[in-house]
Amino acid sequence: MTCLELDQLAVYRSDGGQPAIKPNLLAARNLNIAAVIVAAGRGTRIGGSPPKQYRSVGRVPILALSINRLVRHPQVSNLIAVIAEEDRPLFDRLVEPALDREVNVAVGGSSRSQSVLHGLQALDPDEVTHVLIHDGARPFVPVDLVGRIIDALVSVEGAIPVLPVADALWSGCGGLLERPLAQGQLYRAQTPQGFAFPRILEAHLASGGNARDDAEVAVGAGMEVKHITGDSGNFKITGADDLKRAESRVVANTMRTGQGFDLHRFCDGGYVTLCGHSIPFERGLDGHSDADVPMHAIADALYGSVAEGDIGRWFPPTEARWKNADSSVFLEHAAGRVAHRGYAISSIDCTIICERPRIAPHAEKMRQNIARCLGIGIEQVSIKATTSERIGAIGRQEGIAALAVATIVGTCTG
Repeated sequence: MTCLELDQLAVYRSDGGQPAIKPNLLAARNLNIAAVIVAAGRGTRIGGSPPKQYRSVGRVPILALSINRLVRHPQVSNLIAVIAEEDRPLFDRLVEPALDREVNVAVGGSSRSQSVLHGLQALDPDEVTHVLIHDGARPFVPVDLVGRIIDALVSVEGAIPVLPVADALWSGCGGLLERPLAQGQLYRAQTPQGFAFPRILEAHLASGGNARDDAEVAVGAGMEVKHITGDSGNFKITGADDLKRAESRVVANTMRTGQGFDLHRFCDGGYVTLCGHSIPFERGLDGHSDADVPMHAIADALYGSVAEGDIGRWFPPTEARWKNADSSVFLEHAAGRVAHRGYAISSIDCTIICERPRIAPHAEKMRQNIARCLGIGIEQVSIKATTSERIGAIGRQEGIAALAVATIVGTCTG
């Protein structure tokens, strides 16, 4: 396998074709995998400021999306983010708060290869058998692709994802075509690229530091590197068009909705609590917690939007510690689960169903409470009311019900 440079892409010629991969899954689980995310570049082709890896896609920095894709894989035990020294304030302010778990940071070098070397040297050789090296500007690497790379490392020293080149290829000079190239033997290299840790560290230490990617370093050192099928969605954000493509992918693919319903009967009392707002009334609402009907419906809608059950799953009414609990605890927890799954709340729409008390005079205060509890704008919260036209239990003024719909948008794709 020899490395070629073509149209600013690292591509590879393979005379033996695509080898069959027979992963030994049990052996793969016994590998100690670390990851190095390379993010010390300036990203000059995209223009402007800050560097592209710190720009947001779906409200999350590109670098945070790339890191989270790898740290979410159960076999990646350690991750080093390699950044420019002057970017540390950006990393601390923008990236670190968006990470699923804490990562270590190394300072990059004057070239990509040198930055990779710094990241490799930050790993403990006694704790790492293999390493994944990934570009910080590839935020959409599929989890299954990471798994297939790890599986391949059971039997070879290196494995990289590639895509075949579909377009007609030519070499040229001075603006004129010279000769066509055989596209069937050429591939576009992606990351993460996986390697046996001691061998790739040794290879980088011996290299000149100017390689286009780590496979070039590995092959130059005599390592056996297998190529596996990559993923077209695993693109690198290089220019402004790539940034637009990334935004479109997030918006188009990750909008979800959930619905919630709750009903509580009246009991003795002198007020009802709805959306955290106490309304004087001749009755109260019966419930294990504070019986805040719309808040419970909104919480269940949020849990439903990420398919994580309902309030009863997280806060069982059989547990005494939730007796008379403020329902804002439930709502904040539901919002936290949404954020943990990589989503942001776009809108909340709740309808309170009752004959009495009148809701309209209190709706604005309820909107404010819900917005504050969820950490979103009041313009994203709708609270309205209706009656049941004196039909059924609600019509007989036996209680209050609420329906809620939550819309969430992904801050990353799954």
